[in-house]
Amino acid sequence: MSRLDKRSKMKKSTRTLLIGLLVVLIVAIGGYAYRSMHYSDHFLPDTFINGTKVSNLTAQQANDVLHERYDAQEFTIEQDGKEWKTLKKVDLGLETDFSDELESMINKQNNWRWGLSSLSTTEQKLSLNTAAFDKQTLNQQTKSIEQELTAVNKDRTQTENAKIDKDDDGFVIEPEKQGDEIDSKQASENFQKDVLEGKNELELNSYQKEPDVTSDDKDLNKELEQLNSVAQIKGSYKINGEDVEIPQEKIMDWVEYSDEDGKVDVNQERVQEYVEELGDKYNTSENDTKFDSTKQDEVTVKPGTLSWTIATDQETEALSENVLEGEDFERSPIVEGSADPSEPLVDDTYVEVDLKNQHMWYYKDGETVLDTDIVSGKPKTKTPTGVFYVWNKEKDATLTGEDYESPVDFWLPIDWTGVGIHDADWQPTFGGDRWKEGGSHGCINTPPDVMKKLFNDIDVGTPVVVI
Repeated sequence: MSRLDKRSKMKKSTRTLLIGLLVVLIVAIGGYAYRSMHYSDHFLPDTFINGTKVSNLTAQQANDVLHERYDAQEFTIEQDGKEWKTLKKVDLGLETDFSDELESMINKQNNWRWGLSSLSTTEQKLSLNTAAFDKQTLNQQTKSIEQELTAVNKDRTQTENAKIDKDDDGFVIEPEKQGDEIDSKQASENFQKDVLEGKNELELNSYQKEPDVTSDDKDLNKELEQLNSVAQIKGSYKINGEDVEIPQEKIMDWVEYSDEDGKVDVNQERVQEYVEELGDKYNTSENDTKFDSTKQDEVTVKPGTLSWTIATDQETEALSENVLEGEDFERSPIVEGSADPSEPLVDDTYVEVDLKNQHMWYYKDGETVLDTDIVSGKPKTKTPTGVFYVWNKEKDATLTGEDYESPVDFWLPIDWTGVGIHDADWQPTFGGDRWKEGGSHGCINTPPDVMKKLFNDIDVGTPVVVI
């Protein structure tokens, strides 16, 4: 074979080889391109989503696989390490349709890299938002859990805060009580929080309700000190010249404490009851007065114009304020009337008119200033008895009635009906039985010279006791 033939044959072989390689390359590229088109809607090899292999799966196929996986997920609530309740997360509102997110993942991947993915030993790990829950469903389930726990607590020992209580000696702190009830509100709130964070269990024993206030709480002890400073005060009244102590048990009964706002207060109804009791016993407008008379020893005299009545509402409010100040106190009641409730209704300065003996005395500072016979009202218009007072002084007055008109030099009215003490120069005599035939229309007829002395010496406000 000539050298020319050999060279020609080599060129032919080389060309054939090159053509063959080109064909193989074209086929390989075409095949790779074809396979790349496959991965335009399939996940690349060795792709894992949230730990689940989705290689060569379409978005729909991957969604089916993931749906099945998450559809089986559960959340368990335990107590003492034992199952109390297990719920499927899908029933709690877990969203298990990831179609849109999976489609987005495939669109973002480089489908031409499938070859490198096949050769690489590194897995492609992707993550889904698997904690997406329907808010309304989860809220309903959470509320249901709280209601169930509340029902369970009915059979459990309740946890109680330390609180202030009252005993015979005053206020004391009743220690807290540790029960085994579950803090249903906190447990249900954390249940929802754990579900959203992807957790799978919750232990109820971690939510045993603890006391919020213990016996060593500073605020509680401060309130106790304040309460006892109020409840153990001493209070008294000055009434009719007497000291009337308020029973300690009464004040203790009035004082109240509110756990809700930590406020010390007094029970207005109970205070008012006590004030009403005082009125029933001491109101001089309603109660007779004991009086040591000159000739009749001790007598009982009916109420008259000199009297007072406790103003219940005002006194209740004032007494309550005194108590809440937390200091010992003495007070006289707020009254309506003509007399000072703190002083004796009749002390050592007064006029005594004795109808039985037809005599009148004027005592000043315990000393007899004058005494005289008088003429009182006749049998048909008797002089009223009672504790009165001189509420005015008038000279040269004219006393009038239905059938009379009498001028007098000195006039001392003592009641509201026109009865008073005055001079009577028309009376021929005083004392004895003169009142039966020549008595007045109710006034106290007095000898003119004595009346002048009485008028000049007596003050407005002086008590007049008619017996």
